[in-house]
Amino acid sequence: MPDVTVTIPREYGYVLIVASSTFFLSTWHAVRVGPFRKRAGIPYPQRYATPEQEAAARSADPARAKAMYLFNCAQRAHGNFLESYPSALAGLLLAGLRFPVAAAATAALWSVFRTLYAVGYTRADREGGKGRLVGSGFWLCQGALYVMAGWAGVGLLME
Repeated sequence: MPDVTVTIPREYGYVLIVASSTFFLSTWHAVRVGPFRKRAGIPYPQRYATPEQEAAARSADPARAKAMYLFNCAQRAHGNFLESYPSALAGLLLAGLRFPVAAAATAALWSVFRTLYAVGYTRADREGGKGRLVGSGFWLCQGALYVMAGWAGVGLLME
């Protein structure tokens, strides 16, 4: 079987820039949970406000109950990011080998949608976390990265 040489195109620099920007997005997600935690009064290492805590606060202090709810939303948005981030980043790095500009643009849009998702999820005026739907386009971007990554593999085998 002949060896295959992978030449990284110059445009792969875009891929690396976008990949690097996601490190800051990840940090932003982690840091933004802190103020929600503080307003809710949820101590570390407790991961979420429990339903019992929310119910007790609802009758005594509705504003604190709302703060607990929004803390849970912020935590969930961060958790959802962490669940999809590794595969999205891998998709970007792999797809970028063959489609560097398209992969970088798609991943940049993914980052925008991830930001909208997190901000929307924590909107006090959108009950049930429905604000996150404005950022749900990240799924389309993520799927596109997966397809491009797979297609890059197929293209390599077809050469």
